[in-house]
Amino acid sequence: MMKDALFGGVNAAVLTPMNADFSVDLDRMASHCRWLLANGCNNLGVLGTTGEANSIGISERMAILEGLVARGIPAAKMMPGTGTPALTDTVMLTKQAADVGCRGALLLPPFYYKNPTEDGLFAYFSEVINRVGGDIRFYLYNFPQQSAVPFSVALIGRLLQAFPGKLKGVKDSSGNFENGRAYVENFARDGFEVYAGDDTLLRPLLLLGSAGCITAAANVNSHIAAEVYANWNSAAGERAHETLSATRRAVVSAPAPIPALKALMARHTGHAGWHNMRPPHLKLSAEHQAKLFAAFDACGVQLAQAA
Repeated sequence: MMKDALFGGVNAAVLTPMNADFSVDLDRMASHCRWLLANGCNNLGVLGTTGEANSIGISERMAILEGLVARGIPAAKMMPGTGTPALTDTVMLTKQAADVGCRGALLLPPFYYKNPTEDGLFAYFSEVINRVGGDIRFYLYNFPQQSAVPFSVALIGRLLQAFPGKLKGVKDSSGNFENGRAYVENFARDGFEVYAGDDTLLRPLLLLGSAGCITAAANVNSHIAAEVYANWNSAAGERAHETLSATRRAVVSAPAPIPALKALMARHTGHAGWHNMRPPHLKLSAEHQAKLFAAFDACGVQLAQAA
């Protein structure tokens, strides 16, 4: 396990609660962030895939980050997603994250145009890093199932050579252990932080020297992930990892993870508003909710009282 990582430990890919008109419920989001930090999360990955960021406009995203800080969520604990297909939007969002006090930002690749060259990706991230400046650190978001633009070991190595100390890590949501291992084995020795985007890979990658996780299921299993992180090299950690993996499998057994996680939070908190999400995402059917709840409950996990 990597020690002293900037965002080391358990990071939830935070859900974005919404009102019936699909506006963001900032009060509930801040409450959820506080609950996560009190129940196993070391930091918060806001405005990522699970947070429906690509269904949220640029000005809205800026208002969300400012609103969370205004409601007392520590900026230093947040790693906001700021990557967009547009260079200027990515720069603007990342500068704002730095201005409010975030130590790092998570960047998707420019994902609309498919099969970009390595030179093209290098040029994009070089422009972003140079234009943003300041002290904020950059984390790459490898999620090829969604973006269709993977980050190769060669590209990361090239960026690290060009921007030592600025490019700080990667969230690997490929779900591929060998891919995560390649990142760790090639770069972790130099302080490059590798975060598992899949709960089932948290402990296997910690054993190799990764920094922790940034996961969707941490919205409901962060206290179990914290047990794994604290006991990563012991039998207790292995047992906790089995439970953690079971919760992940329960969540992804539903037709879509965002409606599934929002259904679990609605049940846990008693707030039906948790079911609100922007189309094309839709609330789970009663049948799918029942199957999800049965699968999750079979894991034996009890969530702490939510705000």
